[in-house]
Amino acid sequence: MRHFGLIGYPLEHSFSVSYFTGKFKKEKIDASYRNFPLEKASEFEKLVRDEPDLYGLNVTVPYKQAIIPYLDALSQTARAVQAVNTICFCRRDPSKALTGHNTDVIGFEKSLKQHLRKHHSQALVLGTGGSSSAITFVLESLGIAYERVSRSEGEGKISYGALDPDLVNRRKLIINCTPLGMHPRIDSCPDIPYEALSRDHLLFDLVYNPGKSLFLARGEAKGASIVNGYDMLIYQAEASWEIWNRKR
Repeated sequence: MRHFGLIGYPLEHSFSVSYFTGKFKKEKIDASYRNFPLEKASEFEKLVRDEPDLYGLNVTVPYKQAIIPYLDALSQTARAVQAVNTICFCRRDPSKALTGHNTDVIGFEKSLKQHLRKHHSQALVLGTGGSSSAITFVLESLGIAYERVSRSEGEGKISYGALDPDLVNRRKLIINCTPLGMHPRIDSCPDIPYEALSRDHLLFDLVYNPGKSLFLARGEAKGASIVNGYDMLIYQAEASWEIWNRKR
């Protein structure tokens, strides 16, 4: 039996175990999938030693960037994004190489394209972590101009305090790449001027648990179109499965 899993911390919010367990059962695949909560990225080395039958891992917050030094190689996309959400244990006897990939790029692009309209030509990207790197990579490939928003101002990013209604009104695509609103802290959301939203806006939240975060609910109340991260999760998970099963 091959073993797969998810690393991150915390992992109570994740649907990955139920998704892959259901997939394995439905498709009669002899494999298992487990959560491996790591309080520190450095615990990854011990995990690899203790679990010799691992064939692949998914990576979630907060380790999409921190995991890179522990890998042997990166795919072209992961190198460009400088974030990893999928690790392949590439076995070449007598050793194995750990290769990092980024399937968030695939998942986000496929999900976003279903909802994009011509007027969604400018975006606000909330958050500057590993997930946001994949999102901005896709936006650039689609020719969508964007502004990155963080808690503090810096090179290539503005602070939440710099967001005013006029800026929000002009940027019709707003993507939440932060964990704000994710289970169990469902009463939180990014601090933006929601009063500036309109029916022309599209709000995309990478959070998928709950299905409608406070960020999305507040946007919906203003008439905006809303999308959660569930479809993105499915698309990236299937892309991970394809990577783990490539012939070497």
